[in-house]
Amino acid sequence: MELTWYGLSCFRLTERGQSTVVTDPYDGKVGLPPLKLKADILTISHDAPGHNCEAAVTGHKHALRGPGEYEIGGVFVRGITTSRKSTAERRNVIFVFEYSGLNVVHLGDLDKVPSQSQIDELGEVNVLLIPVGGGNTLSAPQAAELVSLLEPNVVIPMHYHMPELTFQLGELERFLKEMGVSEFTPEANLKITRSSLPEETQVVVLTTKL
Repeated sequence: MELTWYGLSCFRLTERGQSTVVTDPYDGKVGLPPLKLKADILTISHDAPGHNCEAAVTGHKHALRGPGEYEIGGVFVRGITTSRKSTAERRNVIFVFEYSGLNVVHLGDLDKVPSQSQIDELGEVNVLLIPVGGGNTLSAPQAAELVSLLEPNVVIPMHYHMPELTFQLGELERFLKEMGVSEFTPEANLKITRSSLPEETQVVVLTTKL
């Protein structure tokens, strides 16, 4: 499976012979260049300009916005609702994607550490896409706490400060410090299989493909 980051909470997940997924596409109001992506499946964690620009993604026959279980083009998708403690949009949806036994969890705009029952509902987490920039999402310490609870194989931080953004988020370095990461080399994308998963939790920082 190959995973590419486009900024904020927007990723593209691809695997040969299976559906392509795009998560949380944003529009130009956030300050980043407009997106022009193609996908079979689109997921939207909540209704906000930084996450819900369906028009930025062409070709999709499935736009998932809520809880449920789906099997689309060889990809198993689960949507799990979590409540939000602030903002007008009170609901956030965590999406779990299973590609050939590899579980990728996209936390959306999660703004508090989930309950134990919600953590159990996620099941095994191989790749965790986690907001770390605070604001209306997890702060760096909260994100690090959740990583310790979930024990994923790979952690990819998202939704943190970028110079182009029209709103403020915390710096990536705050989260890396919480995780004890002092040196890192940003990667253009993540290519991973079940057999190549690291045994110990590894933080992978992606560059944006804009």
